[in-house]
Amino acid sequence: MTTELRRLRNYIDGEFREAADGRTIDVVNPATGDVYATSPLSGQADVDAAMAAAAAAFPAWRDTTPAERQKALLKIADAFEERAEELIAAESENTGKPLGLTRTEEVPPMVDQIRFFAGAARLLEGRSAGEYMEGLTSIIRREPVGVCAQVAPWNYPMMMAVWKFAPALAAGNTVVLKPSDTTPASTVLMAEIIGNIVPKGVFNVVCGDRDTGRAMVEHPVPAMASITGSVRAGMQVAESAAKDVKRVHLELGGKAPVVVFEDTDIAKAVEDISVAGFFNAGQDCTAATRVLVQESIHDEFVTALAKAAADTKTGQPDDEDVLYGPLNNANQLKQVSGFIERLPAHAKVESGGERVGDKGYFYAPTVVSGLKQDDEIIQNEVFGPVITVQSFTDEAQALEWANGVEYALASSVWTKDHARAMRMSKNLDFGCVWINTHIPLVAEMPHGGFKKSGYGKDLSAYGFEDYTRIKHVMTSIEG
Repeated sequence: MTTELRRLRNYIDGEFREAADGRTIDVVNPATGDVYATSPLSGQADVDAAMAAAAAAFPAWRDTTPAERQKALLKIADAFEERAEELIAAESENTGKPLGLTRTEEVPPMVDQIRFFAGAARLLEGRSAGEYMEGLTSIIRREPVGVCAQVAPWNYPMMMAVWKFAPALAAGNTVVLKPSDTTPASTVLMAEIIGNIVPKGVFNVVCGDRDTGRAMVEHPVPAMASITGSVRAGMQVAESAAKDVKRVHLELGGKAPVVVFEDTDIAKAVEDISVAGFFNAGQDCTAATRVLVQESIHDEFVTALAKAAADTKTGQPDDEDVLYGPLNNANQLKQVSGFIERLPAHAKVESGGERVGDKGYFYAPTVVSGLKQDDEIIQNEVFGPVITVQSFTDEAQALEWANGVEYALASSVWTKDHARAMRMSKNLDFGCVWINTHIPLVAEMPHGGFKKSGYGKDLSAYGFEDYTRIKHVMTSIEG
């Protein structure tokens, strides 16, 4: 007896559709390794249809008042709350995430973020109108950019979708959003919810693979391309968008340094850092996975961190005692395993370092010490439940090593010395610096990096402004 697979579909111009040519992709539950659904493998015809729908819907949506857009977003937030259990179930099947943590750590922030952007819709700011040249009045208009092509990742399918569509819709843009090919289910459900609230064509979802995303970015209709993904993918998007000078928003990889000084409360730091490193199986661009510890407390810290790792549990989504679920897919399991298998002789695995079980893509919480600055696992993003530890001598060396990678998204400093914390936060070359904490995010504050972590901001008024353009209007007031 075979179980019939769920059939996910694109959402285009207010209706659900199969791919025009009927192609599909199998969707796998990473907690079991089993196929549970099929998703459209969308081609050029599907992208064309979605872009045409978004373009047709744009003038009317652009001309809605901020109050109308706010009302729509508030309804979306309310609907997400009302259907939270459906969204949680879809996201867990997408990703294998623990149901309880998805319920408490993802849905409430998502709803809050939508409500934040609902408020931002009515707070567009610009310079005051006035006479900056005699006889002429200048006015600043802040306008939506147009149709936005958006590509979301597989590590936080729901939340990253919110980070993209909420500011875009609030500013008066229309959206064509592509979820990852491995995690389309929750995005398709979100389309059903949003489609009942906004006019047809305002919000569209096109499922598919990297070729689908490339077709979206290269399409002549979008005025802006936004992606959360790998550095490689971001570079390809920027290159494709440059051909017709599209605006680009990139949130790419990370390799967050966690700098722990000798005056730190070791027990508290270990507790917080282990959670921030292993949460979501370390599949977070801001994860606390590259720890630099002052040499005087290094051994004590490593011992405590290894114990915390050994006490951390991974397992099935319905297990209330687990901190994280599986890696997202078989390729990611292979990547994480490869980093550990290729460790240099001077490295030491203090805890973990192996796959857990033979069903699903689970990997043990892992701590590796004895590493050097130029080691592969220090320089490259693992994107798994692996925390590395290096020993530094002084503040100057800590800063040099912390900044000595190509990524620049997030970082943290752990010390009781206020002046040192301020010096480090000034000199750390990262888009976010946490002090004596790591990973909290709020809707009011920007999230985004420098260097190969990309450019543009998510969340906050800065993220909202990224989806707008500035127009200067000057008029004669004489005669």
